[in-house]
Amino acid sequence: MHTYTSITRKLLCLLMAVALFACSNDKTEKPGDTFEVPVVYYKLNNGLKVILSQDKTAPTVAVAVYYNIGFRIEPKDRTGFAHLFEHMMFQGSQNLGKMEFIKLVQQNGGILNGSTRFDFTNYFEVMPSHKLETALWAEADRMKGLVITQENLTNQQGVVKNEVKVNVLNRPYGGFPWLDMPQYANENWFNAHNFYGDLADLDSAKLEDVDNFFKTYYAPNNAALAVVGDFEIEDAKKWVAQYFDSIPSATLPPKPDISEPRQENEKRKIKEDKLANKPAIAIAYKMPDRGTPEYYAMGLIDQILLQGQDSKLYNKLVQEKGYTGNVSGGINYLGNMFNYNGPMVWMADLIHDSTVPADSIVAEFDEAINEISKVSKEDTELAIVKLRSDLYSTLGGNGIGRADLLACFALFDDDPSRINTLEEEFRAVTPEVIKRTVEEYLRPTNRTILIVDPKAAE
Repeated sequence: MHTYTSITRKLLCLLMAVALFACSNDKTEKPGDTFEVPVVYYKLNNGLKVILSQDKTAPTVAVAVYYNIGFRIEPKDRTGFAHLFEHMMFQGSQNLGKMEFIKLVQQNGGILNGSTRFDFTNYFEVMPSHKLETALWAEADRMKGLVITQENLTNQQGVVKNEVKVNVLNRPYGGFPWLDMPQYANENWFNAHNFYGDLADLDSAKLEDVDNFFKTYYAPNNAALAVVGDFEIEDAKKWVAQYFDSIPSATLPPKPDISEPRQENEKRKIKEDKLANKPAIAIAYKMPDRGTPEYYAMGLIDQILLQGQDSKLYNKLVQEKGYTGNVSGGINYLGNMFNYNGPMVWMADLIHDSTVPADSIVAEFDEAINEISKVSKEDTELAIVKLRSDLYSTLGGNGIGRADLLACFALFDDDPSRINTLEEEFRAVTPEVIKRTVEEYLRPTNRTILIVDPKAAE
């Protein structure tokens, strides 16, 4: 639900983006006209990547630890294991008993959470700035070792299975399209399996599996630590060394091949949903490789085609045709276009009236994409303004958005300073690059169409 505060914040971000965009196109541009995220980056002897970024606007500090293990490369006979292990990380460590990590943060006025994504699992806290040392000590304590017991494992297996039932199996449109589409669009098992977990696989996890998973992937040389907020650099360096430097590194397994073949034919799948009362459709196109000119072009295409009520698809499907009340979508449904490191799709989805054939919606997609081929420089400039608004919104707030980008660029690129080159990369995209990207990546033979059929409910 949008509140007055969140709407105001987005408006301010948009106005700031417009102002900075004007400055950056002014021939008298000064170095101070462009916002730059402060980045201090180094590595400990055990391989831990450390990123420090000061922000003195509020007396808080965000601490985020990102491990380079996500859904994508979990064991083949243990689907959902990466997510299950995320839950295990809150069950107690060497000096903090079960649930004491959570109590420690909350009783010191902080908030915390964790999540599992395609290519990482992360844990973060936002604390009052004078509690930075406490947060670093606590994160180091669970990186050193978990209290792994059968009781904890059995308990968390039940919790995760219940999540699957509540979020996927027992609700209308459960898993659509964020969980379903990767399984249909991709060919490589690592990208195409049920990453939430089959119930049988979750049940079959053994205590030794948990122990081996922790020793293999939850090591400092497979992690990045980001600290963002109101703190002194030297204090942070001292505490990071004090609490993390003695944690031993691990021998990491070879990385599996997660590449996808070029898609040559359109795929179309129908999913019956007995709980749905209207049909739905999702249309996905495989993305260009991350970091290429075409990748950045897709970021702008996403803004033009899909984001906001000025987008082409919203105008066609909502305002002109009245097929639906809303169109959702973007790059990476489990995050954003920057925090993944493998094959990905650009996707849009909508629930529509049963009187509207799916092919009519697909035809509107084709028409909108054809218009993109004729995009003007003015269209790209407006897309950059919208994209910068989103970026500044991410960099603001409580520090978690900034920590996310810094940690991911450290994990995937060994270069968190990339956060300060994003605008330059998008500005380098020309209408010619956009046209080339549309021809190769938004062609019908590169898409997967997933249709939710509610007829079974009748």
